[in-house]
Amino acid sequence: MSNILDDAGLDLLFRNARTFNGWQDRKVEPELLHRLYDLLKWGPTSFNCQPARFVFVQSPEAKARLKPHLMASNQEKTMKAPVCVIVAYDPKFYDYLPEMYPAVDARPFFADNAALADATAKRNGTLQGGYLIMAARALGLDCGPMSGFNPDGVDKEFFPDGQWKSNFLCAIGYGEPGSPYPRSPRFEFDRACKVL
Repeated sequence: MSNILDDAGLDLLFRNARTFNGWQDRKVEPELLHRLYDLLKWGPTSFNCQPARFVFVQSPEAKARLKPHLMASNQEKTMKAPVCVIVAYDPKFYDYLPEMYPAVDARPFFADNAALADATAKRNGTLQGGYLIMAARALGLDCGPMSGFNPDGVDKEFFPDGQWKSNFLCAIGYGEPGSPYPRSPRFEFDRACKVL
């Protein structure tokens, strides 16, 4: 059992982790963004499809491009965050399956079934976005995931060729103490789970 996280690790990733709405004026170094991706990429996806794509919006110019597509209540805090990640996905992830999953010729499963490809890209891309949050917390960063934005506008601005599609946004950096809302309740086991 020595490979189980101790309480401090569990607190860092889950129990004490919060969604931040304010940010310290501290830069997130490029090397840390590389470490972040190099950690999150190991999370599982079906057929090792890895459809998620990550755009780290960090420069003032890139933030100015993002701002008009944010819900008004998300604009100020997102502009103050050191980085805002556009968690996107590649709808044609299956073109990479011969390289990423050589054990089986899985590309035809998706190339010939648009509905399955779309559901797989969104589901697994969202999983990878969750891995991003956990990896960021593990590396000492705080997160502010959000869906209050115009995905069509973001896609036109950042992915005009249509190759990627936005899923959700996640501000990352060093959170300002006191900026999270009061902790909201969670469902108890018996309200959210069944054991059959």
